[in-house]
Amino acid sequence: PRRARGFAAAAAPAGVNLVEVGPRDGLQNEKGHVDVDTKVELVRRLVRGGVQTIEVGAFVSPTAVPQMADTAEVVKRLLQPGDGEEDIYAMSPQGVRLVALTPNEKGLEAALAAGVDEVAVFTAVSESFTKANTNCTVAESLERIQKVTR
Repeated sequence: PRRARGFAAAAAPAGVNLVEVGPRDGLQNEKGHVDVDTKVELVRRLVRGGVQTIEVGAFVSPTAVPQMADTAEVVKRLLQPGDGEEDIYAMSPQGVRLVALTPNEKGLEAALAAGVDEVAVFTAVSESFTKANTNCTVAESLERIQKVTR
């Protein structure tokens, strides 16, 4: 295979971590309500399919993103399977990591209380996009990220 110009073998990454964001990004824009059972089943199917890192939801304002209002319940159901439900960690021989999007300290606290394995943070370079998406400026979003990641 041909190499891209300037790409050195020493610079090649040791591996790639793929993160499935469908349960969060794919569902957050749905017009109709997607119930907890459906979200939990979606994640379970992804785990059965071999996906190891899954962004299961977001700890954001339920007013701003109503589809994510039940993320804590989704995580709880995944971590505490009910009768007849298999433990998601037992379903994956390679292991599985549950991730939640957390735009601020309040979201981080909720994510940690829920028991996710990782949190994701985000920003953008466009002032207008950042204002519309997080109700703050780029500089303010960077401050939030710094607080969440300390």
